[in-house]
Amino acid sequence: MEQSSFFDRGAADPLASRMRPRTLEEFAGQSHLLGEGKILRRLIDSDRISSMIFWGPPGVGKTTLARIIANRTKSSFVDFSAVTSGIKEIREVMQQAEQNRRFGERTIVFVDEIHRFNKAQQDAFLPFVEKGSIILIGATTENPSFEVNAALLSRCKVFVLNALTAEEIEGLLRMALADPRGFGGQNVRLEDGVLPLIARFSNGDARTALNTLEMAVLNGRREGETVTVGRQLVEQCTSKKSLLYDKNGEEHYNLISALHKSMRNSDPDAAVYWLARMLEAGEDPLYVARRLIRFASEDIGLADSRALEIALAAYQACHFLGMPECSIHLAHAVIYLSLAPRSNAVYRAYESAKRDALTMLDEPVPLVIRNAPTGLMKELGYGDGYVYAHDVESKVADMECLPESLRGRRYYHPTESGSESRMARRLEEIRALLGREP
Repeated sequence: MEQSSFFDRGAADPLASRMRPRTLEEFAGQSHLLGEGKILRRLIDSDRISSMIFWGPPGVGKTTLARIIANRTKSSFVDFSAVTSGIKEIREVMQQAEQNRRFGERTIVFVDEIHRFNKAQQDAFLPFVEKGSIILIGATTENPSFEVNAALLSRCKVFVLNALTAEEIEGLLRMALADPRGFGGQNVRLEDGVLPLIARFSNGDARTALNTLEMAVLNGRREGETVTVGRQLVEQCTSKKSLLYDKNGEEHYNLISALHKSMRNSDPDAAVYWLARMLEAGEDPLYVARRLIRFASEDIGLADSRALEIALAAYQACHFLGMPECSIHLAHAVIYLSLAPRSNAVYRAYESAKRDALTMLDEPVPLVIRNAPTGLMKELGYGDGYVYAHDVESKVADMECLPESLRGRRYYHPTESGSESRMARRLEEIRALLGREP
């Protein structure tokens, strides 16, 4: 727990700390929240801040934004760490905040990594948030829907912060080179391509980018008053080979396309190679894992439903371990998906249904499958003719569940690949029971 005036800084602080934005005008990124006329900007400018949670990846400015809000709204700022603070510390601060409120002073309590607080710790904030003794600002890299108590979450507005773009990172790096708080008083010369290289390595994390720049400058080649930083030095500082991964994102999409299409073509060797290319170039493993989850249903589907389970397990492994450990779990999933039987029947079924849904949005739900919770609805025929499938020996009731204009429409056409062949036979049995065309 730390209570301090706004931005106490020492000259020996790391570059990322010295360059911490002091105002909204200096803050980089999050234009969807802080641009002119956007919701969070309006709340700050009108001094109508309420409790909120910032959800986003590391290094996007969650703590900084909370400090800026406290300064801009003339509030006392208390910085909590969910790792080191317990219920005792929470209660002590809440008592002080209650006293501050009596004297007309607001207290913003910032809780970093709020998802690490247990239920009892999170509940300790509730009465003080409800009374208005504090304005709670929580920061989390995890989905608050799963990691924050529902009671506390319902009293907070969730704002999603995005990873910074490579262009935004480069802008921060240039500012650090020019600003007196950074290297503005030194003659630092960077070889062509160094800033984009650092920006790509940082993967949207401003703190990582500034730390990398500082390490590179401190270890740069000195000639008199000039410090020269080259690409080779940056590669050493990042322990990364300078792989082709350009800043405009084209190669990013080229590589994920190569991975996807290699798996689709049942080539595990090529797929693992493209996976390694992406991960060793600094790609977010969770991004890769999300694409594998999509692939499992789009290209494999019911031919092997285990594929989706394995892709989800790989995502969880990446979530728990991170790089470099999770690379082996992604390789496990990639090889499995490459060798699994193929079917895009699920994908084609949804795309076909989507076309009809978009062009026939006003199609009414058939009365037979509507709920009838009120007497009026029953009088209007809601639920008339509905047959509970479990009451039928075959477990298949003879009802038409599609709208009248779509009666008989077929979206799912199973293949004979892998486990989907069983689905095909089951579907034939069902249609035969109902006397419908296969």
